[in-house]
Amino acid sequence: MDNAAIEEMFATLGPVSIRRMFGGKGIYHHGVIIAIDLHDEIMLKADSQTAPQFAEAGARQWSYEGKSGKPVLMPYWTVPDEALDDPDLMGKWALLAYEAGVRSAKA
Repeated sequence: MDNAAIEEMFATLGPVSIRRMFGGKGIYHHGVIIAIDLHDEIMLKADSQTAPQFAEAGARQWSYEGKSGKPVLMPYWTVPDEALDDPDLMGKWALLAYEAGVRSAKA
C-alpha cells in the first residue's frame, strides 16, 4: 500500500509516520508503533486487552511458522472488514491499536 493511502486510512486518528521495516512498513502515531503494512495488508497492533475485540470482529492474527514448525503468533491483527470502508470505525480500531502500542512501550 502506498504511503498516501496509509495516511488516509489513519486520518481520523491523526498524523502517522511510516518507516520501512523487515520487508514491510511500520506505521507510527506519536512515536508509537500502531500497525504494520506487510505484503500490502495493514495489520493493527493488539495486546491481551484488545485482541479479543479483534477476534470477535473477525480479524485474523498474524502468525508465521517458527523453527520448530509451530506457528508463532504476533501481536498484529488484520483490520476488521467493516472498518475498511468506514473512516470513523477505522478510527476506533486505530485508537485501540495506539492504546495497545502505548501499553507495550511501557512494559
